[in-house]
Amino acid sequence: MRRGKLPLVEQIRWSLVPLEVLENAAVFLFIFTPGNRKHIIGMKLFLLLCFSFSFSLAKDAQADKGSKVKKHKPPKIKEENDVLVLTGSNFARALKENKYLLVKFYLALSGPSQTVKEEFSVAAGKIKKDSSEIRFGQVEVTQEKELRKEFQIKEFPTIKLFVDGNRKNPTECKGVRTASAFVTWLNRRMGPSSLYINSTDQYDSFVHSGEVTVVGFFKKQEPASKKEYFNEAAKDIPDFPFGLVSNDEIFSHVGITTNMVAVYKKDKPTNYLIPEEEIESKLDLVRLIRTYIMDVVTEYNLETQVTIFDVPVGSHILLFTSKTSQSFGTIYENFESAALEFRGKLVFILVDTDEPRNGRIFEYFRITEVDTPAVRILNLTSDVQYRMPADEVNFENLRRFCRSYLDGKAKPKRDSEEIPKDWDKNPVKLLVGKNFNHVAFNKTTHTFIMFYAPWSQECKGLFPIWEELGRTYQNHKNVTIAKIDCTANDIQLMVLDRYPYFRYFPAGSDTKSIRYTGERTLSAFIEYLENEMKSTNTEKLDKESSGTRKTENEEKDGEKITKEEL
Repeated sequence: MRRGKLPLVEQIRWSLVPLEVLENAAVFLFIFTPGNRKHIIGMKLFLLLCFSFSFSLAKDAQADKGSKVKKHKPPKIKEENDVLVLTGSNFARALKENKYLLVKFYLALSGPSQTVKEEFSVAAGKIKKDSSEIRFGQVEVTQEKELRKEFQIKEFPTIKLFVDGNRKNPTECKGVRTASAFVTWLNRRMGPSSLYINSTDQYDSFVHSGEVTVVGFFKKQEPASKKEYFNEAAKDIPDFPFGLVSNDEIFSHVGITTNMVAVYKKDKPTNYLIPEEEIESKLDLVRLIRTYIMDVVTEYNLETQVTIFDVPVGSHILLFTSKTSQSFGTIYENFESAALEFRGKLVFILVDTDEPRNGRIFEYFRITEVDTPAVRILNLTSDVQYRMPADEVNFENLRRFCRSYLDGKAKPKRDSEEIPKDWDKNPVKLLVGKNFNHVAFNKTTHTFIMFYAPWSQECKGLFPIWEELGRTYQNHKNVTIAKIDCTANDIQLMVLDRYPYFRYFPAGSDTKSIRYTGERTLSAFIEYLENEMKSTNTEKLDKESSGTRKTENEEKDGEKITKEEL
């Protein structure tokens, strides 16, 4: 081997060193080799050092590369019975990780929320098995107040579908309460919402397939808008099957010649037909279908209290009556007749006053036993009540009440009417809710008040007698005779009488009132009022006398204590 030539092993090691390192090594050798003499041993050692350094760098780079691949994974979102437990901190991630996210906003202690809880979980489990793109989630709004505020949650439960992570425009899931309905509601948004019916045999089988079925008859050559309304309505009513017919043979088989929607109820001899002219929007069609699915008159109870509010009709008319009363049959027949005439415009509801579980609805409408039978209309949008201006629940009174309400002429029942300008100018003072307490619970005057209904014939017959009573006491500064329309002013006073009724409010009391049960004549009213005023004055004198005696005794005790101390 010639002097200065490297062995094969050293050449291989040399070839593994990066070019940049070799260039640096050449510079090193050029600088540090004295003269023309080559130090082979020094160069070998240097090359080995270079190789070791290069190998170390490559190893570190490989380690860095491995650390970048290994990323930190966030913990999985907690689940309860296949439902994601969502909070303000994980809500955005849940939207990002799931293409479709159906979220229930609920109150833990809410009755309706508890009712839906199990059905929602059952549906969540089924969907989880069938699809990887759809998940169910839940938000407890008392704990997640920011989410409640963001999505404007006012009713419980409220259920919304979020798609592709969009939290700005979720689709509200209304009127769905069962597991099967939740699954159908979702499936109708992923695929066809209606079944196309192509033969008469298929049609006959379809209309008998459930308790309620809905069929849209739309000819192929007609504009598609009404058919689109039908398909959209099917998405919002997942409880029942929807079928679509365009086949002329089926039209002839059924006996239908024009476009319409039919609602079939298995237990009813008649079917409900909705002509094309009445279908102006999807909401119109949903309203009509849900109206015809319900009974003409629906009794309010634990089972129906949710479905009643699923009907998109903004006004409810309620009949409060006892189902065991002798007049119930006649009253109900009149109410049902009115329901047939105004169906789709008002939801007609029967409330049985014999049912103790209806106590909350009695409190809400301030209905007592003496008020029944009673009829109220509730506007769900404004939360304003209207009272039927008649005592007898007959068909004509009901029809007149419904028409005046729908025409915007009915008088609402409010907390108070406005105070009349001349309310205290006449012998009988005119009271309303706003000035009732000021007059009735006056410190210096005894007040006798008539509570009346303006349409009551009995009340009208007593007005002249009450006016005469007012004139009798108009010059008595410590006596006030007054009257108030109790149907237009909500007085926070527990009343167990049916109008007209009378109450005496003694001077000096902030709470006391005495029910008048005597004869309704002028002489009886005067005699009662005089006796009550004497009784009130006697009680006052007794209290003052008692107070004086107490003060004298206290002074004597004080003197005794002083003497003892001395």
